[in-house]
Amino acid sequence: MAPSKPSGRGGHKTLVQNRKARHDYEVLESLETGIVLVGTEVKVLREGKGGLTGAFASVMPDGQLWLHNVTIPPYSFGNRFNHDSLRDRKLLAHGREIRRLKAAVEQKGLTLVPLSLYLVKGRVKVEIGVCRGKNTVDKRETIRRRDMERDARREIARHYR
Repeated sequence: MAPSKPSGRGGHKTLVQNRKARHDYEVLESLETGIVLVGTEVKVLREGKGGLTGAFASVMPDGQLWLHNVTIPPYSFGNRFNHDSLRDRKLLAHGREIRRLKAAVEQKGLTLVPLSLYLVKGRVKVEIGVCRGKNTVDKRETIRRRDMERDARREIARHYR
């Protein structure tokens, strides 16, 4: 098996993306955090398996940041000590960042949503977004704008052929 080339910005290899998050939420700001994983979870993520749909993060009263509802299926070559696929996972961030996120979440209508999992120098990182939910009108406007940009790019490309 040939090694895969890094994709994304800055040589990061994207493992899992939460595409639905950008559709359902308006991302106000984002933060890169580390994540506490066991070895079999890293192996599964490197295979490109895993899901962020329905996942969210929360700040606990003791000041720790946790990631919930992330699906990382059991490792196919694992043994009886394989990991639990839906366990809560601790996120690693500086205390001031966690306090800032906690203050943002306490505002009405804001939530912490994982946007992607990716590798940086062999370590799995999570991009957490401070998000506000979109209503149906906002979603339609986003789709309309995306379609117009795609049509404009298509016309420009056709013009230069």
